[in-house]
Amino acid sequence: MPTSSASTTDSAKSSAGGGVQSLERAFDLLERMADAGGEVGLSELSATSGLPLPTIHRLMRTLVACGYVRQQPNRRYALGPRLIRLGESASRLLGTWARPYLARLVEETGETANMALLDGDEIVYVAQVPSKHSMRMFTEVGRRVLPHSTGVGKALLAGVPDEEVRALLSRTGMPAATEKTITTPDGFVAALEEVRRQGYAVDDNEQEIGVRCLAVPVPDSPTAAAISISGPAGRVTEAATEKIVPVLQGIAVELSEALASSGA
Repeated sequence: MPTSSASTTDSAKSSAGGGVQSLERAFDLLERMADAGGEVGLSELSATSGLPLPTIHRLMRTLVACGYVRQQPNRRYALGPRLIRLGESASRLLGTWARPYLARLVEETGETANMALLDGDEIVYVAQVPSKHSMRMFTEVGRRVLPHSTGVGKALLAGVPDEEVRALLSRTGMPAATEKTITTPDGFVAALEEVRRQGYAVDDNEQEIGVRCLAVPVPDSPTAAAISISGPAGRVTEAATEKIVPVLQGIAVELSEALASSGA
């Protein structure tokens, strides 16, 4: 009896986990491209993925045709522009999923809660739940800032190797937002070492005079993310910090688990 094409084509083969093997392989290649900086050659993909070159070439041809990958003049492959729309939509949804956790953060700390992502060389705020205090901090969702003057920027870059941090700072510069902003690479790298040591980041009047921010990364987030609280320096004191940080860290872990279980 002849075998149907559906059972023999790579696109219809099922993996051991019940998924479609070619889809799993295609997404794996896209993630490997992202890990490599967005541009790779077929031989590099073959070496890291263990897939044969003909299989990779076939998958990349499909991704190019769909606009998710583009072939460069040097014959290498780069992530394509259609991924931008997917990423922007996913970022908005990530903020939506985070809002209940940010609301709890407001309830437990009394201060405005934020979620931010590292997008290229910038920090972008994707969600916020405001404090109920009449005097409260407000950051517009979608706002982009440089990472060196923010608590969330420190929390996110603490997980990045120092040489990559220095390269980022050389691209963005380190303009002073206030007189307390860290404006030297050495000073910022030292601040990141402190973040790694204590497990949280502080913006102490560095983005805006009179405002303090405490931030922690969301562990194992599908994209680098951090949550924070911000408030008047008179309320977010050193004594308050000791109480707020464990709450921040606990909710960050809960948010991480929720994102993992939702398949985000």
